[in-house]
Amino acid sequence: MKYVIIGNSAAGIGAVEGIRSIDKQGEITIITDEAYHTYSRPLISYLLLGKVTKESMRYRRDNFYRDNNCTLLSNAAAEKIDAKAKNVVLRDGKKLPYDKLLVATGSSPFVPPFEGLDTVKDKFTFMSLDDALKLEAELKKDKRVLIVGAGLIGLKCAEGIHERVKQITVLDLAPRILSSILDDDGAKLVQSHIESKGIGFRLSANIKSFKPNTAALEGGETIDFDILVLAVGVRPNTALLNGIAKIERGIAVNEKSETTALDIYAAGDCTQALDISSGQEKIMALLPNAYMQGEAAGINMAGGEKIFDKAIPMNAIGFFGLHMITAGSYAGDVHAETGNGNYRRLFYSDNKLNGYILIGNVEKAGIYTSLIRERTPLDTIDFALVCEKPGLMAFRKEERMVKLGGAS
Repeated sequence: MKYVIIGNSAAGIGAVEGIRSIDKQGEITIITDEAYHTYSRPLISYLLLGKVTKESMRYRRDNFYRDNNCTLLSNAAAEKIDAKAKNVVLRDGKKLPYDKLLVATGSSPFVPPFEGLDTVKDKFTFMSLDDALKLEAELKKDKRVLIVGAGLIGLKCAEGIHERVKQITVLDLAPRILSSILDDDGAKLVQSHIESKGIGFRLSANIKSFKPNTAALEGGETIDFDILVLAVGVRPNTALLNGIAKIERGIAVNEKSETTALDIYAAGDCTQALDISSGQEKIMALLPNAYMQGEAAGINMAGGEKIFDKAIPMNAIGFFGLHMITAGSYAGDVHAETGNGNYRRLFYSDNKLNGYILIGNVEKAGIYTSLIRERTPLDTIDFALVCEKPGLMAFRKEERMVKLGGAS
């Protein structure tokens, strides 16, 4: 059996491990347009911060490919999929035949067509190790940095470089930071914490045009900078399956990670999947989801049976020592607590927990995540206790035994 995997990040690695749990002998070829051993993308800001090295960023041990009998083709972009002939055409023209194919191509930075952007010399995105290394080469103590985008990528970039430059301004069109994962009050709390580290914000700000070292905003204000970082958003890399499989916002897959094309699977940030907390199909660009979706793909590619049907939006992140975890959808009634530097919001309806926001104390987030993923009826637990002091004691004895591994 010949397996080809396009992508060398979490979903691709999950697929390798899924395949090898079933098939120890089949040929596995991994195609990546990068030059590196698999690494954890969320750690690139910590590389600039000096908390990790390129070696410690590795997502799997050094001998991962050898131990799993894989062939890694680095710097080898896939240009085309010939679904009828069942091969992948590489940039150099080489054709790789497959019996089962996984597309795990991830996503790419979205760069809006700002007027004058081409006049800016030192401009960067911040999604890959190469991005981080290119940016690092320009960092100096006298440099002013403008980051366009106050989402996760932009703010992690700000954290990573703040001690290495003179000034950082973060600009966003939205009225609050982290607008996709925080509510108004939570965003204000986090923004205040980041501002205390010397980082400035321009929110509800729209860029009209760029000059080489200046951003002109709608309304007349200008912001001078030496380095520009574009962190506006990302788009799934779906082009390889255009005209081959169903694509909506991302590549459409089922709970087995199958696309609508025969023997072609997809997983990770390039796909859309069912968010069980909201019942909506959406893109959930999250490392844990990508790995589990890839693992399911690998097992099914190798003839096993595995479904991944518990996908939810989830983010576990911290900024300057302030930790937060968010998950699910923010619909329904709200249980709210704020105090002692902590922030908790639980969203529930129809006897189910839909989502949560935790800032500060995040120790018991796993309890809430389990309730969302399992769609646990709230009347089968002590929900009041879960709201105040989440723990296994809120569950009935039988459930506690199952969760502790003492019953099945």
